[in-house]
Amino acid sequence: MKFFMITNCPELALFATRSGVDRIFIDTELLGKELRQGHLNTVISRHTLDDVCRVRPSVPKGGLLVRINPIHDGSEAEIDLAIAAGADILMLPMFRGPEDVKMFTSAVRGRVRCSLLLETVGAVTTLKECLQVRGVDEVHVGLNDLHLELGMDFMFEPLANGMVDSIAKVLRDHGIPFGIGGIARVGEGLLPAELLLAEHVRLGSTAAILSRTFHRQASSVNEIKAQMDFSVEIEKLREAFQQSRNYDEEKLLAAHRKVQESVRAIVQSIKANRA
Repeated sequence: MKFFMITNCPELALFATRSGVDRIFIDTELLGKELRQGHLNTVISRHTLDDVCRVRPSVPKGGLLVRINPIHDGSEAEIDLAIAAGADILMLPMFRGPEDVKMFTSAVRGRVRCSLLLETVGAVTTLKECLQVRGVDEVHVGLNDLHLELGMDFMFEPLANGMVDSIAKVLRDHGIPFGIGGIARVGEGLLPAELLLAEHVRLGSTAAILSRTFHRQASSVNEIKAQMDFSVEIEKLREAFQQSRNYDEEKLLAAHRKVQESVRAIVQSIKANRA
């Protein structure tokens, strides 16, 4: 299981990778994000390609992921700059079909790994066609924007209603490695990390992003150290994942039913508070 951490701080990136984080995630996506998420309690990163250059020396080779903007007129130049800055993996957000994917992989030209962030209805409905495009290396299922575009109330509804099951099957059938959403600390979160990790095992997912609740939006090594033993918490996630890998099918399905029940209860609570 790979864990990604979003940061543009070189010292924090070095600390995180030495503490067990597999990838550092620099988020330069801005186009359209304010419109989609500006009214919500979400963090919109203000990272830049200059941050990629600054963080590069702190991250082991192969471990620096950069989320670029959705396909636009300047995508080819942006991709060239991100690769020149030191990205190992480029992530394309908000793609809606195979044409977007083809433009992305054609511009990358095999220089770095290509990751697709699946977070639109169009991407879900055309996923098989998107995966037929040469150059796709991996996929991450982005539950936040996906649930917003679907008009749902809670980020994990697509995980509970069978949509992510269908997505995961297509990805498994095509032999594409994939991850799903974010994850908090063991024992924390509206949906406990232990339940979510069982879902990763059941679905075949092998990656998750450390959520902002995992590290309480810490922006420095001192902030992290003041509130948690970071490496211990990463190890707890790995242990919980390994425990779930030892579950039989019946136990994994039981965990899935708990997720469904929890999601239903959370959605009911959200709707009641809104009424």
